[in-house]
Amino acid sequence: MRTIDHWVGGKPVEGTSGRFGPVTDPATGEQTGQVALASSAEVDAAVAAAVEAAPGWRASSLSARSRVLFAYRDLLHRHRAELAEIVTSEHGKVVSDATGEVDRGLEVVEFACGIPQLLKGGYTEGASTDVDVLSIRQPLGVVAGITPFNFPAMVPLWMFPIAIACGNTFVLKPSEKDPSAARRVAELFGEAGLPDGVLNVVHGDKEAVDRLLTHPDVQAVSFVGSTPVARYVFETGTAHGKRVQALGGAKNHMVVLPDADMDLAADAAVSAGYGSAGERCMAISVVVAVGGAGDELIPRMQERIAGLRIGAGTDAGADMGPLVTREHRDRVATYVDAGEREGAEVVVDGRGLVVDGHEDGFFLGVSLLDRVTPDMLVYRVVVFGPVLSVVRVDSYDEALALVNDNRWGNGAAIFTRDGGVARQFQFEAQAGMIGVNVPIPVPVSYYSFGGWKESLFGDSHIYGPEGVQFYTRGKVVTSRWPDPHTRGVDLGFPQNR
Repeated sequence: MRTIDHWVGGKPVEGTSGRFGPVTDPATGEQTGQVALASSAEVDAAVAAAVEAAPGWRASSLSARSRVLFAYRDLLHRHRAELAEIVTSEHGKVVSDATGEVDRGLEVVEFACGIPQLLKGGYTEGASTDVDVLSIRQPLGVVAGITPFNFPAMVPLWMFPIAIACGNTFVLKPSEKDPSAARRVAELFGEAGLPDGVLNVVHGDKEAVDRLLTHPDVQAVSFVGSTPVARYVFETGTAHGKRVQALGGAKNHMVVLPDADMDLAADAAVSAGYGSAGERCMAISVVVAVGGAGDELIPRMQERIAGLRIGAGTDAGADMGPLVTREHRDRVATYVDAGEREGAEVVVDGRGLVVDGHEDGFFLGVSLLDRVTPDMLVYRVVVFGPVLSVVRVDSYDEALALVNDNRWGNGAAIFTRDGGVARQFQFEAQAGMIGVNVPIPVPVSYYSFGGWKESLFGDSHIYGPEGVQFYTRGKVVTSRWPDPHTRGVDLGFPQNR
C-alpha cells in the first residue's frame, strides 16, 4: 500500500513509530494509502532540521529569498492541475473547486514574493545630536503550522510562504486525513531552490501536535481547525511561551433584507452554502431572512438546488463531491434529523442520497431547512456539511442580534440595495470578515484573514500584513557614528546581494 512519509531536511523520511493512519478516496470509500503518524522523537528530528537550517536562511538576503519565492510561484502555477487532482483524490471536492483552492494559495505566495517591501523598517536621522534611530523586524526562528483537512493545499500556503520569506524555518503538521498535497507543495519549494531543512513536513495526530506545542525550539504556532482544538492549541502553546494564532470554527450568517436582489441572493446562498459540500470555515450556514424575504428567497433556492449535480470530484459535470469521511457524513446527517425532530421544515432533504457507481462513497445530498430557531441543535453547532438553515426574523435589528449573539464571529454577510444599511451592518456586525452582497468575504492576500470571538484565539489574523507581523518581532536600534569613513573605491555597478 502507498505510504505517505515525512519530508525532513529536504528529503523523504520513513516513519519509525510503527503507527499509520488510513488515507481514503471519499468518492469510493476505498483506502488508497496510509500516512505515517509521527512520534515525539520524529517531531524532534524535524524541528532539529529546522534549527540547523535557521542561521543560514536568516542570513540570506531579501533578494535571495524573493528569487526563491518567485521560482516557487512559477512551479506551483505549472503544477496547479496536479495539485488539484491530489486534493480531490483525498478530500473529495470537485476538481474545479480544488483548482480554486490552489489558486488562492498561490496569491499568498505572490504576496510573499514582495518581502523586501514588506520588511522595510523606519529610520529617524538626528533624533539627538549625532544619534540616529531605526526600527527593524527580524524572524522568530523555528515556527510551526498545524492545518485542517478541508483545505489541504491552501491553508499551508497561507502560512509557510510568509513565515519563510520573513527568514524563519518551518515545520508543518498537515491533516492526516489528506496529507499528500502538503507533502507535494513542500517538494516543489525544494525544487524552487529552498535550502534543505527550511521547510519540513511531519505527519501525525495529537502526539505530534502536543510535541510541537511544547518543544522549546518552536517559537510560534499557526493553527486552523475546530474551536475546541483551537482553544487547546492556544492555551497549551502560550503556556509554553509561544506566540500562537489559532483560528477556530464558524457559524456564518447571511442576512437577506426584503429589498435585496433575490436572484443574486439565491445564487449566493446556494453557492456559499453547498460549495465544497459545506466543508469550508467561511461557508454560509445560516440565511437570516428579514420580513418577507424568506417567501421570495426559498423558492428561488429550491430551483437552483434542483439543478445541482452531486458526484465524484473527478466527474467534470459534478457541482459537489462527497464529504471527507464516512463518520463525518453520518454526523452531519444527524443534524438534519435533529432539525426535523425539533420542528424545522425540511424543504430539501439530502439524506439517503446514493450516487450511481459510487455506492460506498461518503456522499450526502444538500439539505435546506426552513423556520429554524436559535434553540435548535442544527443552529447551535458547527455543522460543516451541506446543510443550510433559514431563520426568519421581522427586522434588521433582530437579524443583527442573531449575528452578534452567535458565539462564533468568522464572517457575516448582508444582501441589500440600501447602502446606508450596508454601511451600518459593516460597522455593527461582530465578525472579522464582512461581505456586502458577497457571501464568502475571504480577503485578498494583501489583507489578512481572521475572525472574532470563538473563531480566533490570539491577537493576529493569518497571512497578509498581520502574517508578516506574526512571524517577525520588532527591534529598535539607537546609534551614534561621529567618525564617518569610507570602504574604498569601487567603480562597478551597484548590485543587490
